[in-house]
Amino acid sequence: MVGLANIRPLPLSMRTSLLLHSCCAPCSSSVLERLREQFIITVFFYNPNITDWAEYEKRRDEQLRLIEIMNQGPGADRISYLEGEYDSAAFEKIARGLENEPEGGLRCYHCYELRLGETARMAVSGSFDCFSTTLSVSPKKKAAKINEIGAAFPLYLPADFKKKDGFKRSLELSKAYELYRQNFCGCEYSRVGR
Repeated sequence: MVGLANIRPLPLSMRTSLLLHSCCAPCSSSVLERLREQFIITVFFYNPNITDWAEYEKRRDEQLRLIEIMNQGPGADRISYLEGEYDSAAFEKIARGLENEPEGGLRCYHCYELRLGETARMAVSGSFDCFSTTLSVSPKKKAAKINEIGAAFPLYLPADFKKKDGFKRSLELSKAYELYRQNFCGCEYSRVGR
């Protein structure tokens, strides 16, 4: 796969800026660890699919806590943070009529498109060199479909972060940092036991 394969450390002066869409702290943990020596990273937390405000706040706060942890230590390259507008109505609009779709189906594809489209808009307006997403670290998400959707937008950098034990590493880091790990993607339709 072109894009984020064979990541190697680069001097700061040679790094490009990456706007990294993040769905949550656990998924971003191993991705940030993998990419921080290759890119100047800004985490973009944009998740209008999280239909419960308290859940949204919990995930946002945990993302901020993870960034704070990862920014500690001598010589640590700073990871920046940018938060998108919380607009659950945008998700409800794209999910209308797809409420009974199975998890990982058409509703999810529309959700990826919504989030990647906004990330692309922010990457272009913020003069980032490229953007990507942490969504592909989950074994429940199809990286090929995420990359197909992302490729429709300018500056997209494809990736499959579950490869090379990316998901396993996210579990290890979540445990080490005592991160909150949710048991559903975010929308009311993805809740366990629905």
